[in-house]
Amino acid sequence: MIDIAGEYRLSLPAWIEEELADVPAVVPGREDRMRLVHRLADRTWREGDGGPFAALVAEEDTGRIVSVGVNVVLASDVSSAHAEVLALALAQTAIGGWDLGAEGLPSHELVVNWRPCVQCYGAALWSGVRGLVVAGAGPELEQLTTFDEGPLPDDWAEQFEARGIKVTGDVLRDEAIAVFRGYREAIDAGKVTVYNARGGSD
Repeated sequence: MIDIAGEYRLSLPAWIEEELADVPAVVPGREDRMRLVHRLADRTWREGDGGPFAALVAEEDTGRIVSVGVNVVLASDVSSAHAEVLALALAQTAIGGWDLGAEGLPSHELVVNWRPCVQCYGAALWSGVRGLVVAGAGPELEQLTTFDEGPLPDDWAEQFEARGIKVTGDVLRDEAIAVFRGYREAIDAGKVTVYNARGGSD
């Protein structure tokens, strides 16, 4: 008999409960939702769980927070354990279905502290969200963090729009870059592990 693992689990870090203790269930302002994302992104790398990334899913109209996610690649030893993946999966678990855009549901938006990597691009496209809110989309993320975000097409935002997913960019962009700069300082000081895809064959 082949001896293989039969399941794996991804969980939010224990500190999330403490971090969300002062956050109301409804956060009506889009910038306030992004501020929460930045806060979580900064803490997750400082806790050693993964890269400086966080996301949340909220009801677009009300601002009710449905789920949050942070990068837990290092904590879980699972390379796909990105913030968007956790936030989307936990939101789908919360509504009891795989389609966040199903008939009868409120419109949901995914709020992320930068444009998605190539993996999370697909995850967001197929999740059913009706909105994607990002802090930024330029080269600063890869330049500062040294992460390889993958071969995302130049028309990535247009592809979301073509599928009925409205993209809102540059929401608290400078604050996102400040988190990445803090992470870069830790890289330069040898204080963090940068997990990464291989950019080419060895």
